[in-house]
Amino acid sequence: MNAYVPVPRDLSRVKTKIFLNLTKRQIICFGVAALLGVPSFFLLKAHTSVTVAVMAMVVIMLPMFFLALYEKNGYPAEIVLKHFIVSRFMRSKVRPYRTDNYYEAMLRKEKAEKEVERIVRESNRRKKNKRDYKRQKRTVL
Repeated sequence: MNAYVPVPRDLSRVKTKIFLNLTKRQIICFGVAALLGVPSFFLLKAHTSVTVAVMAMVVIMLPMFFLALYEKNGYPAEIVLKHFIVSRFMRSKVRPYRTDNYYEAMLRKEKAEKEVERIVRESNRRKKNKRDYKRQKRTVL
């Protein structure tokens, strides 16, 4: 009798299961959901009907379930939401295509070097003129 086990081709998508076929991330998110939902259920049950308390508990726990289970292109929900918020609200809407031409960069570098040389020459000339002036002043006195 032959037994076949399906092996995925892309092993990078395989997640390590820890307990009850859940990943560590899912266990943490479900635990946080339980820590938020169960006490809220008992607090609300004392003041409202059980149906309302259960609905409120589900609404409180749903975001954590979403964080535990949702994954798009290998990214968890909070990363996907962060990318969406950054691209939608923080970046500018118009993103022009700009290139840095290699030859223009060389010309800018050459222009900057010439500017530095000019500044150094002027500085040296000023120093020389200052020395000459001091010499003339000494000879006059």
